[in-house]
Amino acid sequence: MRALRRFTVRAQLPTQLAPLQTLATNLRWTWHAPTRDLFASLDPEAWERCGQDPVRLLGEIPSSRLAELATDAETVVTVRELADELGDYLAGPRWYQDSREDTPDLPGAVAYFSMEFGVSEVLPNYSGGLGVLAGDHLKAASDLGVPLIAVGLLYRSGYFRQSLSLDGWQLEHYPALDPQGLPLQLLTGADDEPVHVQVAMPDDRTLTARVWQAQVGRVPLLLLDTDIEDNEADLRGITDRLYGGDQDHRISQEILIGVGGVRAVRAYCAATGHPSPEVFHTNEGHAGFLGLERIRELVAGVPGGASAESNGSTPLDFDQALAAVRAGTVFTTHTPVPAGIDRFGLDLVRRYLTDRLLPGLPTDRLLALGAEENPETFNMAHMGLRLAQRANGVSRLHGAVSRGMFGGMWDGFDQDEVPIGSVTNGVHGHTWEAREITALLGDPTPGGRHHAGSAPSEVSDGELWALRNTLRSRLVDEVRRRVRAAWLERGASTPELGWTDHVFDPGVLTVGFARRVPTYKRLTLMLRDPDRLRSLLLDPHRPVQLIVAGKSHPADDGGKALIQQIVRFADDPEVRDRIVFLPDYDMSMARYLYWGCDVWLNNPLRPLEACGTSGMKSALNGGLNLSIRDGWWDELYDGSNGWAIPTADGVEDPTRRDDLEANALYELLATQVTPAFYDRTDGVPTRWVELVRHTLETLRPQVQATRMVGEYVHDWYLPAARAAAEAVADDYAAARDVAGYRARLNAAWNKLQVTGVDASGLPDTPVVGSPMTVRATVDLAGLDPADVTVEAVVGRVDDTDELAEPTTVAMEHAGACDGGGDRYEVVVPLPHAGLTGYTVRVLPQHPHLASSAELAKVVLAG
Repeated sequence: MRALRRFTVRAQLPTQLAPLQTLATNLRWTWHAPTRDLFASLDPEAWERCGQDPVRLLGEIPSSRLAELATDAETVVTVRELADELGDYLAGPRWYQDSREDTPDLPGAVAYFSMEFGVSEVLPNYSGGLGVLAGDHLKAASDLGVPLIAVGLLYRSGYFRQSLSLDGWQLEHYPALDPQGLPLQLLTGADDEPVHVQVAMPDDRTLTARVWQAQVGRVPLLLLDTDIEDNEADLRGITDRLYGGDQDHRISQEILIGVGGVRAVRAYCAATGHPSPEVFHTNEGHAGFLGLERIRELVAGVPGGASAESNGSTPLDFDQALAAVRAGTVFTTHTPVPAGIDRFGLDLVRRYLTDRLLPGLPTDRLLALGAEENPETFNMAHMGLRLAQRANGVSRLHGAVSRGMFGGMWDGFDQDEVPIGSVTNGVHGHTWEAREITALLGDPTPGGRHHAGSAPSEVSDGELWALRNTLRSRLVDEVRRRVRAAWLERGASTPELGWTDHVFDPGVLTVGFARRVPTYKRLTLMLRDPDRLRSLLLDPHRPVQLIVAGKSHPADDGGKALIQQIVRFADDPEVRDRIVFLPDYDMSMARYLYWGCDVWLNNPLRPLEACGTSGMKSALNGGLNLSIRDGWWDELYDGSNGWAIPTADGVEDPTRRDDLEANALYELLATQVTPAFYDRTDGVPTRWVELVRHTLETLRPQVQATRMVGEYVHDWYLPAARAAAEAVADDYAAARDVAGYRARLNAAWNKLQVTGVDASGLPDTPVVGSPMTVRATVDLAGLDPADVTVEAVVGRVDDTDELAEPTTVAMEHAGACDGGGDRYEVVVPLPHAGLTGYTVRVLPQHPHLASSAELAKVVLAG
């Protein structure tokens, strides 16, 4: 018979082993090998059976075994030592605390909001790269001591599990998760009762969410859960699935994480005494509504969730609150295409953004924050950009793509002036690096506090090659296990699966391709010429074996069809020993691939890959990238750490472009990759090993998430914290000043104009460096000269008089004109030879603006 309900009962541990509970529930074990080894030693069979999940393990070990372990002195000592070591890790000063001694205005706390977090496969709150990146961000922040508070949603089904039908079609399964069986605990208040946050919904209904807390090393991760009895049935289902449901369902989730998430942070700080965040980091547009809740707090006079009486502040108006919120907000976009942005119909947004949800905030102003070209659409990324004073893409190339994609919001500015920067993503070394690599080369974390190993240059060719062979052999064993399990799940019988014992060869060049399956990632590019691929796989002297994995969104039948194409090709008995599709790609599978693949293949349509961190994880382990120059590979490829697949940029016919780039891929494999792998001296491929060594020397430090988080701390969190501190000082004097300035600017800007421009001082035949005096007359329309900056812009010009490679110089105010207006002038050395042009422009200027482009206002001469 079937159970009506199910729940998890945690083990009662003997006193000597009680610290195991803390070690199991703090997710630091996911990247701390000694703690994992301890759990594995308690009951090796149960450890594997439980999917290497310590919480499940402690529930499955028999009481008799626990009693036996409690009398084993070595186990008891190890438990105590690891618990003490964890305590030191959690409490002791780390890089961030050391940095605050020199830079005391680093923020005391940062809130980090993301729709998904891929911390571990035992907490399946992720679907792909965005979530895994967020998980690595938390782990690196923990290692560095950055005081982060993370916020997300707890999905009752997590993301789907993938299997295949007999004909290779993707099937989805949604296993129900029991929060009590996960490394979570309920957030409770001072009265020891569970904390609930409430969010107003349409039709006079109220959504209530409890808050689960996962501990990711030093970082608390708050996950909101609506599956409680207080809610009506449909409201209980708001946190049912990640990226599921219709538009109503999606906007409900995004209001919950944004508005409810801020309220959860306030409740957490009140319950624990944790400092209230000074900086809010919005990871993608999904959580953008958090800015509206923070504006509501300030308009209500309750910043930080405190009472107006306790903080002595005067309530702010909408524009003043907006200025204060923007100062302390960082927005990261991961989307390289407009189609990837969350958009909602304006009427739907109006239905949700009621006075019950955000009392005191004018609806028209809220809707304007998400305005885009389509007047009937609310754009979540546009709102994120308007609510954040600082914004970034996730690689250098993606920053440029983002400046182009969102450039319309800054009309009149050149693309490179759009105020969107970049922080190239990184990956958490301790999570993704094989322990053999760490043992050989030392701690992958820059400035790590663990043992130092040998530099790659000090490791012999033979030793490096032997290590790569070991990792590849481990991967082959895992491939055989998973292929057999996948065929059994597809309906095959055991007697007909003897061939799976011989799938793959530990000595054959192994290529990995694993990722989500949107169209732009081109899962099937390798199949453009099936006969060419078959010849590479079956080459008698230089064979290739290929592992493919990835999930298509449940609603994307096109993506499922691509998977089916790969599966049907791989099912062919002629090639099935050399190519496999492994279903149910997740973090546990990914580790084996990153450890063991010799080559990591990535062939997106450039420039549609925002970053693409999977290749970074392979590089950590000495894998060589074979990739289109997109995302991170565009900036870190140096010609000696892998291969760049030539791109057919400018070819508009997608079929021809795919043919050209597929042919380039086949040529690289046949003429460069396989010869480097198979040409041996005394059994060692010296050219290959040199590429591996160079990859470990150069990429291993650069791709670390600690490098990424360090950049966020110094280049984004610190300026945001300083701006936020200035905004709130003296009862929000700066925020009030910025709001007043913007009001003056808005009233005058359409009347402001450059009424005259001339240049003089040039010789008859000017040369590069010749001084040119530029003068301008500007009607400031009542603004003070201190409110603006007037700039001369000089650069090359084309036949349409468009300026290129411009040099911009601020002009000096030279006084008022007798006939009205203000005079400006500057001497500019001519920066270029050839056809040259110039103009004059006027921009806002205020000490609390992050850049002169921030307000998207510019007046050009002419």
